[in-house]
Amino acid sequence: MEKLLTTSVSTFKDIIEYNYLYVDKTEYIYNLVSNPKGIYFLSRPRRFGKSLTLSTFRSIFSGEKELFKGLYIYDKPFDWKKYPIIHLSLNKIRVSTEKELEKKLCYLIEDAAELYDINLKRDDSSSLFDELIIKLSKKSKIVILIDEYDKPLLDNVNNNTERKAIKETLKGLYSVIKANEEFLRFVFLTGVSKFSKVSVFSELNNLDDLSMNNKFGTALGFTQDEVDKYFGESIKEIALKQGKNHENLRQTLKELYNGYRFSKKSETVYNPVSITKFVQNEELEHYWFETGTPSFLLELMKENKYNLMNLEGLKLNSAAFSTYEVENLRVEPLLFQTGYLTIKGYSEKYDEYLLSYPNMEVKSAFLNYLSDYYTPLRKEETPQYNNELIRAILKNDTAKFIEILKIFFANIEYDLHIDNEKYYQTIFYLVFTLLGVKIQAEVKTNTDRIDAVIETDTHTYIFEFKLFDTSQNALKQIKDKKYFEKYLLNKKQIVLIGVGFDKETRNIKDDYIVEKT
Repeated sequence: MEKLLTTSVSTFKDIIEYNYLYVDKTEYIYNLVSNPKGIYFLSRPRRFGKSLTLSTFRSIFSGEKELFKGLYIYDKPFDWKKYPIIHLSLNKIRVSTEKELEKKLCYLIEDAAELYDINLKRDDSSSLFDELIIKLSKKSKIVILIDEYDKPLLDNVNNNTERKAIKETLKGLYSVIKANEEFLRFVFLTGVSKFSKVSVFSELNNLDDLSMNNKFGTALGFTQDEVDKYFGESIKEIALKQGKNHENLRQTLKELYNGYRFSKKSETVYNPVSITKFVQNEELEHYWFETGTPSFLLELMKENKYNLMNLEGLKLNSAAFSTYEVENLRVEPLLFQTGYLTIKGYSEKYDEYLLSYPNMEVKSAFLNYLSDYYTPLRKEETPQYNNELIRAILKNDTAKFIEILKIFFANIEYDLHIDNEKYYQTIFYLVFTLLGVKIQAEVKTNTDRIDAVIETDTHTYIFEFKLFDTSQNALKQIKDKKYFEKYLLNKKQIVLIGVGFDKETRNIKDDYIVEKT
């Protein structure tokens, strides 16, 4: 019987009983549950299978062996003993105050107690959690599963009034785990972010963090081999139906949806939602990105005046992934942990990671959202606006191209302008990267940095911006610094464009200069 596909069911038992496709990850799971006393944490982006993983642990520790028939773990030495399980899913709750959080945590813990007909008497979340563990442990050791441990924090990253109190409440809750270690058989926590152990997890110092462990780099997400094994025939059928070359479609899917890498040495993986939805819908769309974008991250980038041009090749020391605090958030590790950047390389000599966009789906969709935050364009307007610019640049119609840009800048509200060149470079970078035109911003030369270079099949455009200065000075800098020299061997028409911005109009001056070499 052919397996059904789903991206909405995250309960392991339902997936097996309703004949949904399950990509077998139980080898990784077996390596964890066979440890007689494991306390683990795993950080992954949203929609990467964290909830399904916890549900799989739940079925294992509920003794539901027959559900695993045909999977790696089924015939491995394991006792399949049934344990009491406390399963808290914080992804079910949304709060904006510590008081709301405390109330909803109490509800979650009381609901868990009801499954075992336990009546709890204490009146705060940490005490209730402690009481539940102690009462359940009278007959057996306990299994604790906590899904999206950090959601209340991430929902309130920009809520300075409540953030600290929310952190302290969560810290108190998780400290109960350490205090009751003697009663525990297995603990697994998941989340998106990985706050330092002196922050939310200060008391839980026996936690084994698997987030960047090479052995578990492909435990969530689908490898290329898994995609070929479980989806290969469907992809072949789709290619045939659409009149496409199978290998070309396979490569397109790889470029669009593969590319996530979570450790120094592990291979890359596909986002499960994107590849599954493609096979379901037979359309190339931005599926993962459509499932939700954390506005807190975009707001954090804007507040910190983050240089978006760094995202193409960011270098980050390993310490940055594990030492940041809720009170002092760094954009870069959050971009990695939320899935907008991924590991592209690692230098052992410098203990340094190279980060960039994982794939074209993330790059294109993320820049669309960023343009909505940094520019007057709304997401629904972007395609039409981009098409006009594409036509102009591909026709090498520089005048039309500048005219459209001027209309764009004229629509920016006055209070959004920032009196430095970086603001205009950022907008320029966003607009042209979204066009799909090859663009390099602030390109290094042997003398200086070029503001921007745009390459088409026939032309190379070299731009220099001067904020509240003349276009003549902008062009003069291009010539004096000889920015064009590195492109002389490309056999393309080189066009030098000096752009000045007027202080009064906050727009491109009419005397911009275009010169061909």
